[in-house]
Amino acid sequence: MHVHRDDTVLVLAGKDRGKKGRVIRVFPKGQKALVEKINMVKRHMRPTQEMPQGGIVEKESQIHLSNLQVICRKCEKPTRIGVRILQNKQKVRACKKCGEILDKEK
Repeated sequence: MHVHRDDTVLVLAGKDRGKKGRVIRVFPKGQKALVEKINMVKRHMRPTQEMPQGGIVEKESQIHLSNLQVICRKCEKPTRIGVRILQNKQKVRACKKCGEILDKEK
C-alpha cells in the first residue's frame, strides 16, 4: 500500500481535487483513507450523553486510495512511490523523483 498514516497527500480526483491533507487513518481492506479536512460530509447525529443537543455534525468521509498521491517531505512534490530494499533486507517506501526514503526508521 502506498499511503500510510501521517503521510501528506494530494487529492487527484473528486470535489476536493488539488487540496493537500494529512492522512488520519487507512482502511486497507476497503482501500480507503481518512484525510484531515478532505471530503467533508454532514451527518445528522441523534442526542447522546456526550452530545445531549444532537444536531448536524460535519466530519471527514473516506476517500479511495487511487485518488491520493503522496507528497515527498524532501522535494515537496507529489510523487509515485517505489520500494527500496535496505542492507538489512528491510523494504521501505522511496520517492521516485528524488530517492528520499519516506518510511520512518524503526
